[in-house]
Amino acid sequence: MSDGLRRITLPQARRIALAAQGFADPRPTGKIDARQIRRVLDRIGLLQLDSVNVFCRSHYLPVLARLGPYPRDVLDRLAAHTAGPVRRELFEYWGHEASLLPMSMHPLLRWRMDSAEDDAWGGVARLARERPGLVADVLAQVQATGPIRASHTGEVAPRRQSGEMWNWHDGKTALEWLFWTGQITAAQRVNFERHYDVPERVIPAAVLGAPTPSPQDAQRELIRIAARALGVATEPDLGDYFRLPRTDSKARVAELVELGELETVQVDGWRAPAYLWPEARRPRRVEARALLSPFDSLIWFRPRTERLFGFRYRIEIYTPAAQRVHGYYVLPFLLGEHLVARVDLKSDRQAGALRVQSAFTELGQDPRAIAQELAAELAATAEWLGLDRVEVMPRGDLAPDLALAVREREG
Repeated sequence: MSDGLRRITLPQARRIALAAQGFADPRPTGKIDARQIRRVLDRIGLLQLDSVNVFCRSHYLPVLARLGPYPRDVLDRLAAHTAGPVRRELFEYWGHEASLLPMSMHPLLRWRMDSAEDDAWGGVARLARERPGLVADVLAQVQATGPIRASHTGEVAPRRQSGEMWNWHDGKTALEWLFWTGQITAAQRVNFERHYDVPERVIPAAVLGAPTPSPQDAQRELIRIAARALGVATEPDLGDYFRLPRTDSKARVAELVELGELETVQVDGWRAPAYLWPEARRPRRVEARALLSPFDSLIWFRPRTERLFGFRYRIEIYTPAAQRVHGYYVLPFLLGEHLVARVDLKSDRQAGALRVQSAFTELGQDPRAIAQELAAELAATAEWLGLDRVEVMPRGDLAPDLALAVREREG
């Protein structure tokens, strides 16, 4: 990199990143309501959705990590994931994978809706080409009787083949094409299943009537949102936040540098150039404590997680059990400014227990120093989930100390 660039040490970059994501702020001490949840969304931009529910639905966890235990029904109301009349503030679309996003961002993603022919998954785009009549019939059904579930289309799912994640029938695939193109949207989720309806019955008229920016303008704004949420980042970090095509991401970052909205900097140990959001906070220390969803925006781009924290993280849900290193649903544990441990968590709702299937410290960390803090966070999380106790299984180097700390807390 050329001389003259501002130099940022790795610890400084880590603190900037943590502050940008909301981890430098103390957790609220009083009642948590929609205002605090909105602040989290304003800061990080979106919540990634995921179907796995062995511990807790992933979109609830980033709010928990930043605010502590909060009423999940408030987030449900903002996302219209509850029955009855609600004041919807979030909509569902492809942001960083399937995501909940503030309504104001709908115009910023219309370019993605318009580019579905090139960008949608192969099977979804292929069905639209091969069975346009089915797509038209499904759209007419949603228009006439929405919201509908995939089963309401009358199509039958094929038998799932070995190794397949999904066994969508053509009706579901047609709904997903219409969802991608923005012709329909998610009215709500019930037991995590999408119920589809037309945008006019879901998205406020003022949002639907807002001007559609050019793809370039929309992408620049998405990069701005990503830059504020990341603090300091490489171009791939910024582009990945909303999964922009790499060519577009490079172009938009270069334009924002030219406009003076991003500052090119040098972060110690990073090979690629980095870009600093000029208004990013630069705290001298961060005192955080949080369990992080695998899909938390702080860590969802694994190369960045490794660069910032020296933490190599691979989710092992789809790895055969015998080949898993750390477990099925593993959450990194953030303590202070570092990712110090990882725990495989399962909510045994029938037994009323939050089960720690395994617990491992990171290299160089002291299990005894971590165990008390982790036990406290697990206890608070179990209570938030309506579970009676924490149980620690004897797997991992952290497990003995953690089990002792849990027993001491329970008296």
